[in-house]
Amino acid sequence: MAASRIAARELLHNIKLIPYYQKSSCLFIRWISTSKFQCSSQPLEKSALQQLVGVVGLEIHAQISSNTKLFSGSSVQFLAPPNSLVSFFDASLPGTLPVLNKRCVEAAVMTGLALNCTINKKSVFDRKHYFYADLPAGYQITQQRRPVAVDGVLTYSFLGGRKRNQVMRKNVYIKQIQLEQDSGKSLHDDVNSQTLIDLNRAGVGLMELVMEPDMSCGEEAAAAVRELQLILQALGTCQGNMSEGQLRVDANVSVHRPGEPLGTRTEVKNINSLRYLARAIDFEIQRQTEVVQRGGAVLNETRAYDSKSGETVAMRDKEGLQDYRFMPEPNLPPLLVFEDEASLPAGVEAGQAVLLCTLRAGLPELPSVRRDRLVQTYGLLPEHSFTLVNEDGLMEYFEAVMKGTSRDPRKVIGWVTNELLGLLKQQDLSVSHSPVPPAALAELLELQEAGRISSSAAKQVFQEMWRSPGKAAPQIIQERDLGLVSDDADLHRICQKVVESHPDEVRAVRSGNQKVLNKLMGLVQKETKGRADPVLVRKILQEKTS
Repeated sequence: MAASRIAARELLHNIKLIPYYQKSSCLFIRWISTSKFQCSSQPLEKSALQQLVGVVGLEIHAQISSNTKLFSGSSVQFLAPPNSLVSFFDASLPGTLPVLNKRCVEAAVMTGLALNCTINKKSVFDRKHYFYADLPAGYQITQQRRPVAVDGVLTYSFLGGRKRNQVMRKNVYIKQIQLEQDSGKSLHDDVNSQTLIDLNRAGVGLMELVMEPDMSCGEEAAAAVRELQLILQALGTCQGNMSEGQLRVDANVSVHRPGEPLGTRTEVKNINSLRYLARAIDFEIQRQTEVVQRGGAVLNETRAYDSKSGETVAMRDKEGLQDYRFMPEPNLPPLLVFEDEASLPAGVEAGQAVLLCTLRAGLPELPSVRRDRLVQTYGLLPEHSFTLVNEDGLMEYFEAVMKGTSRDPRKVIGWVTNELLGLLKQQDLSVSHSPVPPAALAELLELQEAGRISSSAAKQVFQEMWRSPGKAAPQIIQERDLGLVSDDADLHRICQKVVESHPDEVRAVRSGNQKVLNKLMGLVQKETKGRADPVLVRKILQEKTS
């Protein structure tokens, strides 16, 4: 693996890429399946098409969770009235100067530490020039020459294999993390043929993460971005809500034959969904493969992904390095990060500085560690640990239930991932809005464990608890008479009735077909409305059919 990574990087070193935000792109290589498409001119030979591989680069823009913007005191708030959160600096009025937000710096450093990056004790800011209507100054303050963090690694996992129950664990290397300010937003009014500018987002702090070429397909790319999203949320450095634009992904895509120079790349901008990310990558690789096989030329352009058609569409020509005219930011001194208080220069107070030791000590448990702990502590299957960690708040809910019950964790996980999560998905609710709190579910499971109710009756109680928040399980059991029927005389009478009314099934059981016994048990449960002890029912039926 190391040899292949070195070979890939040597190949990148010899290829001149046209960078977005003046950074070399992350790349991942994928063998192309060609059985699903053909050239328009003539059928293509499968062996010829399989020689092409796709190369895709990712740049991820994460909006920093901060009350104010990167260089001004303006508030950050989603869906605020247009242009209501704009300072003089955000609007680029003459004479205004940037003031760096310490919280944004700490967020970037924490993210770098969580991704095992090297934190540059000294980083600098640069101006990147481009002229969009929603960028008032005509340039963006970013970090081009020396970013805040470099050379990290993201370990991510996903479920693969034929049954998609095997944990595939991989690494993707982080080239750099840099601080930069966001632009405003253009709102296109097609009815009145005009474009409106909202500068509320202008100047909001971003972390841009650039990855190395260590992934192989769209599925892996989506899994890596999801893992990053979970890490950012755990750190509290970015809320990661893609639908609100808090996490945006750009993909640079090209195709070539192994051993040959990389092909011309296109950039698919601002993908705001993990599912769309994988689809956009796959479509663009296939599209470019068709173009190359027809003898055409792939254009160096910026494209957008149309989720309705499942295709990418051209937007504009891609900017080149010379268009950006990078220069040092004259109004900001170098950004300094210190190891601890002992390393502070004279006259600098600890409260004014960014200290690595403090941020390192405050790092929370990361998603990969959570999954491993769940498997080791509770004996869960790996796929269950994925469900618990990937669903916001579900792991905390599960562990809260476990504190209140003595049930086997592998049985509790079924209730949490099937009953609870199923109803949450049906009603589009988050775990935090569940009408059944963890303590209430734990009480229900304890009643089942104590033999007070059957498993089917427990599910009925849970449904009623969901419909009637605040009702306790014992109250529902009493009101609906769902207590377990464990009286031997009653069960013998009911079982005898079922046996006498189903002679064909009894003969089948006596002939050795024990599966038919389950049907008889179901009939007994129907008679008792699911309140019979299944262990006792089976024992009685076995006696009466032997």
